[in-house]
Amino acid sequence: MLKKIAFLLLTYSTVMTASTVALADSRTSSGGGGDYNYELWQSTDNTHYYLKIWDRKAPPNSEPSHTSYRFSSSREALEYFDCNYAKKSLPSCPHS
Repeated sequence: MLKKIAFLLLTYSTVMTASTVALADSRTSSGGGGDYNYELWQSTDNTHYYLKIWDRKAPPNSEPSHTSYRFSSSREALEYFDCNYAKKSLPSCPHS
């Protein structure tokens, strides 16, 4: 009886751990440009991307100074970073 209870508890904890991991957004890339670094994240349901952006001089493990949400593609998100933070002059950048 004790073995059966232990087995059920182990099975339950495994299922709960797998469920928790499956619900996490995933980091797809990271990089930097200009005075900033970024992490590119994809939503759990794979419907959008978002950027977490830090000042290049920010201490490790600090909170991002800015988070940009709801890009429909990784390319759109990275172009946003390049145009607005890395200050690159790309054809896709809006002209001031």
